Amino acid sequence: MRFRTLMAAAVLVLGSAATARADNVTIQGAGATFPYPLYARWIAEYQKAHPELRINYQAIGSGGGIRQLLAQTVDFGASDTPMSDAEIAKLPGGVVHIPATLGAVVVSYNLPGVAGLRLDAKLLAELFSGRISRWNDPALKGLNAALTLPDLPVVVVVRADGSGTTALFTEYLAATNPSWAQSVGMGKSVRFPVGLGAKGNEGVTAQLKSVKGSIGYIELAYARQNQLAMADLGNRAGRFVAPSFVSILAAAQAKSSALPADLRLSILDAAGPDSYPIAAFSYLLLPRTPRAPEKLQSLKAFVSWALTTGQPLGASLDYAPLPQAVVQRGQELLSTLGKP
Repeated sequence: MRFRTLMAAAVLVLGSAATARADNVTIQGAGATFPYPLYARWIAEYQKAHPELRINYQAIGSGGGIRQLLAQTVDFGASDTPMSDAEIAKLPGGVVHIPATLGAVVVSYNLPGVAGLRLDAKLLAELFSGRISRWNDPALKGLNAALTLPDLPVVVVVRADGSGTTALFTEYLAATNPSWAQSVGMGKSVRFPVGLGAKGNEGVTAQLKSVKGSIGYIELAYARQNQLAMADLGNRAGRFVAPSFVSILAAAQAKSSALPADLRLSILDAAGPDSYPIAAFSYLLLPRTPRAPEKLQSLKAFVSWALTTGQPLGASLDYAPLPQAVVQRGQELLSTLGKP
């Protein structure tokens, strides 16, 4: 109920741009569905204190957000994976990557009465490639001896749109399974060997809720808000870890000791016994040469607020706060926008 209420409120706030006075500032953004619940909350809260500002964010997937950014039809984009050098080179002036929040890609499933399912990277690859087609497969039972797995077909659900969530999930599978890397690969859009396609995290969530025997990958907030079961995943240290604030932060801390200058940083498959293996930053993408320079200060002020005051608001929506070192570096990069 809380998730539906938030979504309804976000639509109301975002849709109000059309009625704004002529002297108001309207900022257009588009991209990842992964952080949409948090972005909607931020926008609603920020606009209470800044009624002169309207922020319209369209959750169309990371790939769509990058395409609109490159087409210069939005003021900012959002993506769960950093842009490539080739993509950045297409935008005059380049792009600044600002990590906005931390989240996790979780593997959710619909098996009534089954809680605490354990999966490792090898089993994930076999499930999402169709090599394991029934839930009582010996390989699954071997890793879950304490559970009674049903004799049901495995129904795989995947993203049908260009997605940072897909990019993260497939990058993890490719990094841990050479056969997956060769046969399927990784990216925002890949050709899965099996699976029902659904648009957005919300589309995959809807399929998981309605189809018994289904399994899919979604962002943690969507799984929690919809009370979906989530698998514990085997990490690099050989431990099975549930997605949580603690395990997501552990992954971030493990790789945040030496931050790259541009903050394009993967925290997948991080070392450490407590690290969740499919954790990630979600990025705001800000063009160094804004399409509407008169909006730049308003956009910078909002992003600065999100990096600081806005961080604690993610807790109730299952987003982990950024490490302080990442916040500081993000503020430094933000300050460079609009300067020669």
